[in-house]
Amino acid sequence: MSLFSKNKQPSASSGRVNVFDIDYTFDRSNWLDVFSACAGRSVIVQERFAQLIVRDRDWYVDFDAQTLSFGDDAYPVQFIGSESSISNSWMWGWNNINNFSSQITSLVGEVRTLGEQWGLKALTTKQFELNDTYNAHTLSIVATGITGGTSCYYIGPHENGAAVMAVPVRDERVFAPVDITEFVQWTMAAIQSFDLDHRIFAESLLLWNGTPFERDGDKIIAYFPQQRLMLKLESADGIDRITDIKTI
Repeated sequence: MSLFSKNKQPSASSGRVNVFDIDYTFDRSNWLDVFSACAGRSVIVQERFAQLIVRDRDWYVDFDAQTLSFGDDAYPVQFIGSESSISNSWMWGWNNINNFSSQITSLVGEVRTLGEQWGLKALTTKQFELNDTYNAHTLSIVATGITGGTSCYYIGPHENGAAVMAVPVRDERVFAPVDITEFVQWTMAAIQSFDLDHRIFAESLLLWNGTPFERDGDKIIAYFPQQRLMLKLESADGIDRITDIKTI
């Protein structure tokens, strides 16, 4: 199955695609599939967000002014949800127990709407227990991924847990495409850190990166400038895992 043939290679700028905006086949009612489709983009932009925007500076949120500040720099903010260390639970911001402005909860409202459309319970249950699968990081990866991919997230700790926020970012460097070396580095880091379907992860990241590729049986062939990358997959229990990755 060819998704982008080597004879029709789009440029990095024209070919970048969010898998949630196209007819890309995966089960959107399945948490693992949705998370896998969001994770690649997130691990890259979150690292750049930390280096270029946050920069280890003190943070301050003003929900009335709808801003999140790092040092003297203020950014517009969206409220995603909160972690409670007292009850070890997560609560989505769309539940809005703080009576925030609808403007500051619009992103998370979209998350809930998509969850209802897809039948994805994790996005439509207002409060639930935290665990390795569902926590501030994984839920924020999905929230910022499915809503257009133009926001990063920030987890602001406090004495009873953490406030979790999305920050629309306009710095193009945060979302710049990666080269073949970076792609391999970030892929290996992600599959070692998270439980993922590696095919969905890799193809979604290649689409976001604007990198042409094709699927050839149990292989994905990605066409980076001047170099091709082969990812070999093995399927078990309906989940694809990368067993080999190399230039060809």
